[in-house]
Amino acid sequence: MKRAPGRGRLSTIVGIALLAVMLFPVYWMVNASLQPAGNTLQGGWFPSHPDLSGYLTALRDQGSNLVTSLVVSLGSVVLSLGLAAPAAYALAHFPLRGTNLVVFGILITQMVPSIVVANALYGAYNDLGLLNSYAGLILADSTAGVPFAIIIMRSFMRSIPREIIEAARVDGAGRLRVFASVVLPMSTNALITAAVFTFLFTWSDFLFALTLTTTDTVRPITLGIYQYVGAHTNQWNAVMATTVIASIPAAVLLVVAQRHVAAGATRGGSASDLADSRDVPLQGR
Repeated sequence: MKRAPGRGRLSTIVGIALLAVMLFPVYWMVNASLQPAGNTLQGGWFPSHPDLSGYLTALRDQGSNLVTSLVVSLGSVVLSLGLAAPAAYALAHFPLRGTNLVVFGILITQMVPSIVVANALYGAYNDLGLLNSYAGLILADSTAGVPFAIIIMRSFMRSIPREIIEAARVDGAGRLRVFASVVLPMSTNALITAAVFTFLFTWSDFLFALTLTTTDTVRPITLGIYQYVGAHTNQWNAVMATTVIASIPAAVLLVVAQRHVAAGATRGGSASDLADSRDVPLQGR
């Protein structure tokens, strides 16, 4: 049944209108970042004379905070995947008792409010000397990254045919060799998906940064922007420029990894993955 031309055009117009409404804050953020210093309400709808002074000020004042966020985000990704990947493999393919109960417990941890975790960590960090440290923020952000990564990767790894793993064991590969040479290569999409969402969560984290950092020594960009905005600031172009710069890594990461994220969220091992895995040398441990 063919759709009426008028209805198709109407759907297109409505879609464009909704997209414009959703993207308008992004446009206004970029527009305000290119205006001269002052009240953004006095700026025009289009920067006829773009002023880059806001970006220079943002890089000068917030450059170290951007580096802090990058270090913490990458560290959280490495730690989360390092813990979640073997845990997901064990929950997916090891004959363990109570696996469903463990998975249920992991899901429950996702329901705990972050403020509860942050308050609990503050007392522990104060005793351990982890306040205002990279390691402290990485560990805190990983409390959300690890459970999510386990859920994503376990679901993906369960779709890997058990015959592939058994064939590798027959060829003489130990459990560690099977995990490193068969399971991980076949789970690339799931790994990338978990890494992307862990990075995005850590990059945008504000609660842990606000609770677990009390000095300027380690300050992520989210906290930097929060403290940058004052009641009487006259450098809104610098504030908006900072938000634009802070949005770039997340936007670029999503664009680059979108194909892997879509595949990791919707399907398991494909035929090409299985075929490629047969070419991996499995002799030895």
